Amino acid sequence: MNDENLKIRLGKNIAAFRKRSAMTQAALAEKINYSDKAVSKWERGESIPDVPTLVELSELFDVTVDDLLRDHNALPDHVGKVEQVMGRAVEKTLKRKADKRIIAQLCTVLVAFIALLSFVICNSLEIPNSWIAFVYAVPVVCLVLLVLRSAWRDFRSNKWLISGLMWGFLTSLYLSLLLFLDRSVWTVFLLGVPGQIAIFLWFRMLHKIKTGD
Repeated sequence: MNDENLKIRLGKNIAAFRKRSAMTQAALAEKINYSDKAVSKWERGESIPDVPTLVELSELFDVTVDDLLRDHNALPDHVGKVEQVMGRAVEKTLKRKADKRIIAQLCTVLVAFIALLSFVICNSLEIPNSWIAFVYAVPVVCLVLLVLRSAWRDFRSNKWLISGLMWGFLTSLYLSLLLFLDRSVWTVFLLGVPGQIAIFLWFRMLHKIKTGD
């Protein structure tokens, strides 16, 4: 099985699973952060998604990657070399994805443990408002996950992590001023408005550069 035949087969399977899920090309493109032009090219067999995107598509359609690659009219024993190579690549991608997910979860648990430890120590010393340690943990978790995902070159959730980091920091600042200095400076939240707009515009620009729109 050559590359061109694989592209055509994969495109037909993507189109079939998309229609089975009652999604338009635009709706599918939005879910996986691509343009509808890219989805259209896949379905016409003009290009092929990369392995991480294949994994994402399989999860979205609730099928296996093999289901996306397989010729559903062929005998089960007739598996070409291209499919075998793709299958091995997918297995490695799934393993790396699982490992990264575990690392991210461990880091989140570690930050939560440090916040809990800080709360216990401050509470035992009768330091007031020790519960604020859990509020501080929110922007810290966002920052840790942002650094990890950026290092892994997985930028799909960075928009929400940066937003969480910003609003978590502003909330922590507001509560710190209120609880420790008895000053209700609610205006600090106004800083988040232009910040959120800037985040939205930045990632919208990156999306347009990525999809070539």
